[in-house]
Amino acid sequence: MTTYVFVVILTALCASTLPVNAQFSLVSVEQEIEIGRETNAEVRKQVPEVRDSQVTTYIRSIGERLARQASGPKYPYTFSMADYREINAFALPGGPIWIHRGVLHAATSESQVAGVLAHEVAHVAQRHAASQLTKGMMANLGLGLLGAVLGNGAGGGAAQAAAAFMTNGIFMKFSRDDEREADQVGLQLLRRAGWDARGMVELFEILQREAQRNPSSVETFFSSHPSPQDRIQRLKGEVASRPGGTRDSQQFQAIKARLQKMAPPRPMPTE
Repeated sequence: MTTYVFVVILTALCASTLPVNAQFSLVSVEQEIEIGRETNAEVRKQVPEVRDSQVTTYIRSIGERLARQASGPKYPYTFSMADYREINAFALPGGPIWIHRGVLHAATSESQVAGVLAHEVAHVAQRHAASQLTKGMMANLGLGLLGAVLGNGAGGGAAQAAAAFMTNGIFMKFSRDDEREADQVGLQLLRRAGWDARGMVELFEILQREAQRNPSSVETFFSSHPSPQDRIQRLKGEVASRPGGTRDSQQFQAIKARLQKMAPPRPMPTE
């Protein structure tokens, strides 16, 4: 029996014994981190980045405060801002997280921005990308790539996986179970880090309003995330039961004003 066939059979057997919502991955934490580094390097070549030191320091401070509350592997989290006007954020395997400038333009308080980043930190902490990478490599990218990643460790296999990841689009579409878990875990991170959890719900409400007013501004978000309506209803009860925490800060308002004085953010490319 070849190694590849054995891997496929082992995967099927293991997956069949897992609970429905369990995360299953053939990608180690070390491999996931290396794939994320390779992918993030490619993202930086393709995505315009806000490099203003005050803005980047502020976003990093929020992200790191949330990441300190995350359980699971100690990923090397990084936080960057894409100079795009659309409302969106995304997490790459192993720790890199990007937030669009459009989120800060749309948000009215710091807790709303923290809620977006908390959701993305939760995706990383719960290893959702590792699970999706495993599924993608087995279902779409072929056993050759799977074997390369498993056999080569943090080397050529990671580069191959990163290249395939970019080819198939940097916005990984997580399952509904993943999104639900990221909402729940993100809400916990938000609270533990000291922010008002209502910020997460409020941002979803902003997305709903933007969808009616300017659909193109949230088109990318909806292409990789479920509709916010169900998420609002699911989270409202939890948020109401445990109020408290920081809603806003003078620093957020100063950073938002600083961004508004800069050249307008770019639209995302359509192709």
